[in-house]
Amino acid sequence: MKNFPPALLVLEDGTQWTGVGFGAIGDTTGEIVFNTSITGYQEILTDPSYHGQLITMTMPHIGNYGVAPEDDESDRVWAAALIVRSLSPVVSNWRANQSLPDYLAERGVVGITDVNTRALVRHIRTHGAMRAAISSSDPDPERLLALARRSRDMNGLDLAIEVSCDTPYEWTEGQDWWQPKNESVDTFGERPYHVVAYDYGIKRNILRLLASRGCRVTVVPADTSADEVLAMHPDGIFLSNGPGDPAAVTYAIENVRALLNKKPIFGICLGHQILALALGAKTYKLKFGHRGGNQPVKVIETGSVQISSHNHGFAVDTKTLPEGVTMSHVNLNDNCCEGIVAPQYNAYAVQYHPESSPGPHDSDELFDKFIVMMKEEKITA
Repeated sequence: MKNFPPALLVLEDGTQWTGVGFGAIGDTTGEIVFNTSITGYQEILTDPSYHGQLITMTMPHIGNYGVAPEDDESDRVWAAALIVRSLSPVVSNWRANQSLPDYLAERGVVGITDVNTRALVRHIRTHGAMRAAISSSDPDPERLLALARRSRDMNGLDLAIEVSCDTPYEWTEGQDWWQPKNESVDTFGERPYHVVAYDYGIKRNILRLLASRGCRVTVVPADTSADEVLAMHPDGIFLSNGPGDPAAVTYAIENVRALLNKKPIFGICLGHQILALALGAKTYKLKFGHRGGNQPVKVIETGSVQISSHNHGFAVDTKTLPEGVTMSHVNLNDNCCEGIVAPQYNAYAVQYHPESSPGPHDSDELFDKFIVMMKEEKITA
């Protein structure tokens, strides 16, 4: 592209992928993964679950609708890089206030386009996710190979603590965030349920869906103790999505174990894995993970199939689930665990992202279930 420099992507196995740099000019390293979503690149880039990853989009044409500040899922871009086949030279969307290259450049994030992403994704599917390096400033293959091999391995890596908030905060914004605000309305007075949400890398749309269902949400850092959470007198506890190896987040596993049977618990993504580990199960790393907004999941109880949004590289080993804990959802592509339920602890969780952003809304019912659990707990208390 005009005024964009040549760039090079090198995987730790030595394979090289040429392209053209955009966004920030420089070097970056991380785990290379792919996402099969057709739209939603801005939400993907700002999802903290992608911290430390180089995202390859399988959709060839990226950037055509630009970016809009309202679509950020956090306060920054967490992805280490964006890899695309064809970067759109034109932005056409009435909501857009910036092009994708300008957006990434402003935030110091490296991008590379004109990459044969079809071949790259097939390579990742065959050989698995691995470390990689990109440079648009000094695309020397040997230097980049060394950078890739020196970068952090996702196995055993606690990234939740790196993306979590520093101090607790209240969240009140619901799904009507785009409407003019009526400052005279006491929104807290209309919210009967207090949810304490652990921030392992939480997305804004999760918070919006909770707030829209009558929840006053207190977001707390990933390492907040169980005693501190209970001192806030929650009606329910939410375990968020996040990046890294779940088994490495030992403090979270210990805290969730201490919270079992205290209040209703609902977990998503990393929160699902942490709940499973707290219950005594084990997790393992998938070959190339699930990432995209078009993943089929079967609800075992009803037999219904939901198309869902995914972003995870680890999964729960169902063979290690303890007595009384059962798999509630299964992935129809590879039969891996997509949800668990532990009735004796009033807890459940799913591996995928029912809050979407981006993705379909087939699984909104999971948030309604959390409300019912908190309501029943209040009645019986």
